[in-house]
Amino acid sequence: MVKSMTGFGKGEVVFQQTKKITVEIRTLNSKQLDLNLRMPALYRASEFEVRSILTRRVQRGKTDVFISVESQQVATPARINNELFREYLNQVNTALASANLEVQYEAILPVVMRMPEVVSTEQEALSKEEQQALIQAVEEACDRLDSFREQEGQILIQDLLHRIDLIEQYKEEVVPFEEQRATTIKNRIQEHLNQLQVEVDQSRLEQEMIYYIEKLDITEEKVRLKNHCKYFREVAAGEEGIGRKLGFIAQELGREINTMG
Repeated sequence: MVKSMTGFGKGEVVFQQTKKITVEIRTLNSKQLDLNLRMPALYRASEFEVRSILTRRVQRGKTDVFISVESQQVATPARINNELFREYLNQVNTALASANLEVQYEAILPVVMRMPEVVSTEQEALSKEEQQALIQAVEEACDRLDSFREQEGQILIQDLLHRIDLIEQYKEEVVPFEEQRATTIKNRIQEHLNQLQVEVDQSRLEQEMIYYIEKLDITEEKVRLKNHCKYFREVAAGEEGIGRKLGFIAQELGREINTMG
């Protein structure tokens, strides 16, 4: 199956009706796999597995992957320690009273909130179920990317195979010119010898002409060209990751065509 290196794939998975995980993959032409992955900090624990899947599925190309998560419920990792808050507030009030100062609570509140351990941040852990949902979204995006690349690859290979048909057609059109060319050269040599008005050993002349005309023969190049066209079709029909091999065969086609020219 021939695949283009240019493509786009998107996968979405809803986790526990509260989160939507979205994975987008964009690929462009590149000799090697150039993978750029952007994902939320929560999913960094699964980065190695995600990269392994992308490397196996994408294989080649400049690849940009964007992973995002949307939560439908209001949640925050910050937690307020109510007991500490109350104790700090009492201490501040006592200190203000001993100093005969009156301060509005709006002014005290920011000070109390910055006291040690009043506000703490809990590190959210990635559950096994959410990790599986993430991997599912990545696989879904890869499937759609493959579908996109296969569709474009089919268009490209059909065009290439059409050009192979034209090469074989033009090869057959060369045959009448080839026969005419040998006859023209032979007659030209004979005319030049007649103009010299010298005696020539006809047997030796025929031998020399055969030797000379054989150098102009392109039968070998035509056979090779035909074989390369056949091999091109076989590779295009039966293998994966064939870009480099088809490129090599195309070079060989060009070499034989150039020699024939």
